[in-house]
Amino acid sequence: MKPVALLCAVLLFACSKKNNTESATTTPYVDDDLAGPVSRPTSGYGKDGSYTVASISFASPTYSGKQVTVFYPKEATTACPVIFYSHPYGGEEASYNIGLYEFIAKKGYAVVFAPYPTTGVTVDSRYNTLWQSFKQAVTNYPNIIDTKKVGFMGHSFGGGASFALAYKAFTQEGWGQNGRFLFAMAQWYSYQLTDSMLNTFPANTKLITEVYNDDVTNDHRMAIDIFKRINIANAEKDYILVKKTELPNYTYTAEHDLPNTRSAYDAYDYYVIYRLLDAMIDYSFNGNAAAKNTCLGNGSAAQVTLPSYNGQALTPLEVTDSPTPQFLQSKYLFSCNSSDNPRINYCQ
Repeated sequence: MKPVALLCAVLLFACSKKNNTESATTTPYVDDDLAGPVSRPTSGYGKDGSYTVASISFASPTYSGKQVTVFYPKEATTACPVIFYSHPYGGEEASYNIGLYEFIAKKGYAVVFAPYPTTGVTVDSRYNTLWQSFKQAVTNYPNIIDTKKVGFMGHSFGGGASFALAYKAFTQEGWGQNGRFLFAMAQWYSYQLTDSMLNTFPANTKLITEVYNDDVTNDHRMAIDIFKRINIANAEKDYILVKKTELPNYTYTAEHDLPNTRSAYDAYDYYVIYRLLDAMIDYSFNGNAAAKNTCLGNGSAAQVTLPSYNGQALTPLEVTDSPTPQFLQSKYLFSCNSSDNPRINYCQ
């Protein structure tokens, strides 16, 4: 079985058909309880913003029958800094991680969600679908999207893809001249990415690489490879390991599918991803030093400490600038030393 088909079988999610007509909607935020006993943050980074979430969609330029969606703050009067999000295999519908997109818009920023097909096309075709979708969103909505402050964020396939996409945006299009960052989660293989590209990332790029201790899908070595070789100073990047927390009646998991709103929307989404992203945006786009202590704190208390429940603290994050693999490659469905990995020579 081909690797894409195999991963699809593991991660495939239901898809619903959408029409091709451009549409705009406004979604009032509903404060549903999170799963588990720990609530969302009520202050500081990770607290929900006050903007109303609006969205506008257009037909994907290359993926027939699918819609690219831009989420943004309804009350914004000028174009907003933007995050371009690349989803994992099978996460083609915005509903899979809608909590993340709404969090970004509520904080006053835009986010572009672009679906790509899970099966039946090449990796290069998927990369092209993401790229053409992001470009079209910028062209369509200059009143919503400000390309002077840009983040690229992705999970699994999308995490691996974000580096080549970001490099093209930063170096060919000049996006992010006033602020740039990458936030990669549970990375799959990275294609279209050369050593020369890694060596010439713009100096103002920041990076969070996040992996999950109980992930059995993607070998952490893929993330470690890019983290170590990208031309970003240690002071401007952090490698973060997330571990699960077992409470008497609920487990906060640290598996491959973190984060996703549909199956396990809980405090880990907020404290492990949204909180760090919120601070990364503030540091990258506004230069806020306090924000850096949370997102790129090199293991600071503000960065790694998670809340407690009935006296039991959630497992702290583990942060390093010199990551090493914790498990054998045989643990993973997609090992670093697979012939499908274009960077197989960089496995540890």
